Amino acid sequence: MGQGEPMQLRWDEGGDPAKLGIMVCGHGSRNRKAVAEFAQLTTGLARLLPRHPLAYGYLEFSHPVISTGLDMLRSVGVDQVVAVPGMLFAAGHVKNDIPALLNRYSAATGLPIRYGRELGMDARMVRAAAARITEALPPEARGEKGVAIRQDTLLVVVGRGSRDPDANGNVAKITRMLVEGLGLGWGETCYAGITFPQVEDGLRRAVGLGYRHIVVFPYFLFSGVLVSRIHRAVDCVVADHPQLDIRKAAYLNDHPLVLDTFRARAQEALGGDNAMNCALCKYRTQVLGFESEHGAPQASHHHHHEGLGESCTLCPDDCTGACEEDVKAKARHHIHRH
Repeated sequence: MGQGEPMQLRWDEGGDPAKLGIMVCGHGSRNRKAVAEFAQLTTGLARLLPRHPLAYGYLEFSHPVISTGLDMLRSVGVDQVVAVPGMLFAAGHVKNDIPALLNRYSAATGLPIRYGRELGMDARMVRAAAARITEALPPEARGEKGVAIRQDTLLVVVGRGSRDPDANGNVAKITRMLVEGLGLGWGETCYAGITFPQVEDGLRRAVGLGYRHIVVFPYFLFSGVLVSRIHRAVDCVVADHPQLDIRKAAYLNDHPLVLDTFRARAQEALGGDNAMNCALCKYRTQVLGFESEHGAPQASHHHHHEGLGESCTLCPDDCTGACEEDVKAKARHHIHRH
């Protein structure tokens, strides 16, 4: 957890498994489809961990919030909890916001909480991503006879984007492992927000590399505003380059290997092997360009976001991006005030 206040909580290694609960901590979304997908994933995870009561909650924008999920576990007799962040990489939410919330809840209730690590760099996650990309390839590109087509295919992996260079770098590493593992011709990495290159800029540069086939893969767990933004950027580039075969791969969602990775993270925390592997964490190391954040106190600024807002009603199911300007306006207001 870096330089922030560590969790120093009592933990009973024995005892009744039914009294040890699993809490899955999601980010949250104003997109109803994303919220439903997260709930579906936790249902699948509960089937993989049948000995322990399982609940979920969201850090922001959605209900139930994380504290409500913890309340639910306590109400069924749980007296200790393993909390697993439902996020791909360890940036600010995983390192700061969720631990701060869990620490506050534990201090207020006396409930011991052991914090697991993010999904992170894991061979299962790479294979899940490879499966989504393979589904998007032309049928003739699959199998041994499709080597030539795969070598003429460029993969564009789109990450969430953060202010943490270690997390951004992990997306680039995922890209490289997928390109080499699938035998593709080239790979580029771009991001849906916060950092660079943004999706449309990155994709337009990728077009200039001369590959006939391009697969755009959102390295996201669920749908949402950002996935919608990625798809719109792809559509813009496709309209300008109709001669190219540009395809959209599906995001990860509840792929069985994603669920298996979640189960592994919970089991690691149960066994005490739950340390984050943030080799170049800007709080622990003087990372180039982020020296001022080395040793800085890790504190959450998201308490005012918890449960903020209801599901967007502008779209019947999945996000079309109709609310983006409203979201941006609220974000500008939030920055001004805080």
